[in-house]
Amino acid sequence: MKNKPKFAVVLSGSGVFDGAEIHEATLTLYAIIKHNATYDIFAPDINQYHVINHITGEEMKETRNVLVESARIARGKIYSLSKFNANKFDALIFPGGFGAAKNLSDFAFKGSGCHVIEDVAEAIRNMVKLNKPIGALCIAPVLLAKILGDVLITIGNNQATAEAVELMGATHKNTTHGETILDKKYKIVTTPCYMLDANILQIAEGAENAVKEILKLM
Repeated sequence: MKNKPKFAVVLSGSGVFDGAEIHEATLTLYAIIKHNATYDIFAPDINQYHVINHITGEEMKETRNVLVESARIARGKIYSLSKFNANKFDALIFPGGFGAAKNLSDFAFKGSGCHVIEDVAEAIRNMVKLNKPIGALCIAPVLLAKILGDVLITIGNNQATAEAVELMGATHKNTTHGETILDKKYKIVTTPCYMLDANILQIAEGAENAVKEILKLM
């Protein structure tokens, strides 16, 4: 019996303003299982850039760990991203949320001059080296733009963000709800999700479409 395709899902905390976007993360996991694949969840074992009160939007005077916070979404079954082995997975996918731009990178603060943390950069490079597909939702495609340069991606239709990713060498294509963009050279699939003014049904559509496109690339 053939093994089911296996995704590595990389989270960046728990909560849209300082971590992984929970709807995007959960609906990605749902789409993977719905389409007869499996997943393991990873996150870097580092402190968050900061902690945001999701009611007031104000910064809180406390420190939280990205791996520990991501474990809330993973229901405790999660691995440090430093343990990721590209040989054991068929695809890699990054849900969005500000954690991708604050914890996995510093894009939120430095734009095109950003730095992507080494565990994320290594995971991306290793999957590309093995010719395996990668997906990214919402703001997470900026990670791929920074690491790969000449990649075709979407972050929806935000002009300032599109200009920043193009300064990093990427090509941006405007999209609307549920649309995916495929870079055939790198096997990269991206979709805008909450980079647009979306509802949870539109997020589900985007996540599912991205997962389906990734499965076609395996």
